[in-house]
Amino acid sequence: MTSPVTIRSAEPYDAAAFAAIYNPYILGTTISFEEEPVTVGAMVERIQKVQGQGLPWLVMEQEGEILGYAYATRWRERRAYRFAVETSVYFSPEARGQGLGSQLYRELIARLQALGAHLAIGGIALPNPASAGLHESLGYQHVATFHEVGWKHGRWLDVGYWELKLQDGPPQEAACVSTVVVPA
Repeated sequence: MTSPVTIRSAEPYDAAAFAAIYNPYILGTTISFEEEPVTVGAMVERIQKVQGQGLPWLVMEQEGEILGYAYATRWRERRAYRFAVETSVYFSPEARGQGLGSQLYRELIARLQALGAHLAIGGIALPNPASAGLHESLGYQHVATFHEVGWKHGRWLDVGYWELKLQDGPPQEAACVSTVVVPA
């Protein structure tokens, strides 16, 4: 019997594990459009920025080992976009394909709903059938594909966008990222 997984909010001390999970995506795949590895310090700054905006950054771990993480960022900076977020999830190679991504994403979605977010957006470098399948299994719907918007590993890459409506009706002004002051 395998031990249970736990989900918790990220802490700055998780940054090294996050960088170790994320950097292989940068260096060996077209899943991320970043081209240079992320330092631990830069990852700490990313965590603090997301959480400083009142948005969740979650960690999934098992017996103290970080398996993956998921977070939401503002979709765009202009005020009218404040109820839309972009979601992301990354797992270590050993943790992929076990249904953990949907478990972690469901928790992220629940927290976003509690914050009053209206729309979650998933941007996926294509082709990526695993990520598209994960998003669709959670109710995201494919709404757009931008062709040849990225150049990496010697080829043009498309990006698809999926969306998930989290709330109906008009927003509550105190919800989501509307009251968060973003540091300069």
